[in-house]
Amino acid sequence: MSTPENREQWQQMADSLSINGQAFIDGEYCAAVSSDTFDCISPVDGKVLVKVASCDEADANIAVSNAREVFDRGDWSQMPPVKRKQVMIRFAELLEANMDELALLETLDMGKPIRYSRTVDVAGAARAIRWSGEAVDKIYDEIAPTAHNEIGMITREAVGVVAAIVPWNFPLLMACWKLGPALATGNSVVLKPSEKSPLTAIRMAQIAIEAGLPKGVLNVLPGFGHTVGKALALHMDVDTLVFTGSTKIAKQLMIYAGESNMKRVWLEAGGKSPNIVFNDAPDLQKAAIAAASAIAFNQGEVCTAGSRLLVESGVKDELIRLIEAEMQAWQPGHPLDPETTCGAVVDQQQLDNVLRYIRSGVAEGAKLVQGGEQVMTATGGVYVAPTIFANVKNEMTIAKEEIFGPVLSVITFDGMDEAIRIGNDTIYGLAAGVWTSDINKAHKTAKALRSGMVWINHYDGGDMTAPFGGYKQSGNGRDKSLHAFDKYTEIKATWIVLD
Repeated sequence: MSTPENREQWQQMADSLSINGQAFIDGEYCAAVSSDTFDCISPVDGKVLVKVASCDEADANIAVSNAREVFDRGDWSQMPPVKRKQVMIRFAELLEANMDELALLETLDMGKPIRYSRTVDVAGAARAIRWSGEAVDKIYDEIAPTAHNEIGMITREAVGVVAAIVPWNFPLLMACWKLGPALATGNSVVLKPSEKSPLTAIRMAQIAIEAGLPKGVLNVLPGFGHTVGKALALHMDVDTLVFTGSTKIAKQLMIYAGESNMKRVWLEAGGKSPNIVFNDAPDLQKAAIAAASAIAFNQGEVCTAGSRLLVESGVKDELIRLIEAEMQAWQPGHPLDPETTCGAVVDQQQLDNVLRYIRSGVAEGAKLVQGGEQVMTATGGVYVAPTIFANVKNEMTIAKEEIFGPVLSVITFDGMDEAIRIGNDTIYGLAAGVWTSDINKAHKTAKALRSGMVWINHYDGGDMTAPFGGYKQSGNGRDKSLHAFDKYTEIKATWIVLD
């Protein structure tokens, strides 16, 4: 079947789509042990898509037990790396072969535009799986420099059972950023997707089996954080817990790990990223295009969103004017329309949060330049207009807290030192942008910013070769690149003395 070309064709495909809401354990779909379910509601139009299994501790125990059994048996963990690579590449190929179905599920479930579900989410997920698969038989262990009668081997081994808790904003992509290195290194995984967007993870599990992944290596448990998520974090037989989500939940997971078996915990949490534009920015129009995209893409529901736009006073008025014009290309539309760039926010709760922050900005004295209101109410879905605030002080709530919506705070500065001070004046340290024609200023600012990623004269760059992660309360560890493999392996030193 060819890819739908317009909204009507995508809607026809959606109307005929068979959606599975069950858990996936030991290679089979199943109901939750309790038989409990919850409604999966589309933010596109407010309609129920399917009832989803609501897993809890009982399901976690079964899934972890199966994951441990298959790991110890060696079906996957002891498979030669070149064989695992072949399965991973086939997995990526099947994700691409099922791109339209997966993209449609992502859009219906989470509200993002179908154009990005295909080209960003599903395509990126396949790249992540393929990249990790290609890498695994090219990573060597080490030999220590020793005396001639001794041999010191430093080897990496799969950590065992990995619990992966992933967010609702990029459900499939974030899952594959973790599944890629976790599976490639031979681990078994129990994946807990967000209850707000579980559908692609559920479908992906079957695709992995079709690719040749042994049963029990990948299990998917939909459900809520306070039930099945907590159970996985406290489970005594989970060796590593990886998480992407809010800083609040990340802190709680660290506590659970300490209360249980001291499992390794790797966290990618929130952000309040500064996008810094100096007076000597080489192309103000390009900076405006990037600033609009950095806050409106994915409805602003991005951990690296450029939510704090720091502008040197000499170009502030012109840049705000240019961004206002660029925001016209990011007005919300129906997510199934291939022309739409900004879709629905994930659910009513998130819409209420965004609108609450907008009211806070007005109440604290920021100037509302554009947007600020709920739109497209007749659809039954949840949509908000991209919003620009000027005259923002870094002490204001909208500048301090992660909104996770299309709300841009414009903060004025004078000079590099003040830009760096404001940029670093946050509990987060995920990403930053710097716009300047001065290579010295670019390097000095990038070095001084306490951020895991800094982009010069663009925003949100990088690919699978570059690590993704942050400083401070944005988390620890890294997704993507070979550095991600560190999270899923143990280092063993074996020392031999020769007679």
